[in-house]
Amino acid sequence: MAVVAALADSHEWRHGYDLMAQAGVKSGTLYPLLMRLEAQGMLQARWVDSPEPGRPPRHVYKLTPAGRDWVVSLADSLAPLRTPAAALRSAKGRT
Repeated sequence: MAVVAALADSHEWRHGYDLMAQAGVKSGTLYPLLMRLEAQGMLQARWVDSPEPGRPPRHVYKLTPAGRDWVVSLADSLAPLRTPAAALRSAKGRT
């Protein structure tokens, strides 16, 4: 979920390293997920040249319109769980 949230935070192209840092996941988790999302049409990927001379090109990623629709649908389906979860956290904090 953290990776999807990181992708949904921006309409801009994102580097994998930035996504790893924001989502708090390792490359072994991130890149297979990005490949699956791209294969499902939820994510676009492209190569960009590095701004630093001599550095290799890097992949950048962003959600497709279908991917953004999927994120909205996912958020809507999880919405009923937010209130009970918040209530549990609040109750736990009072004891």
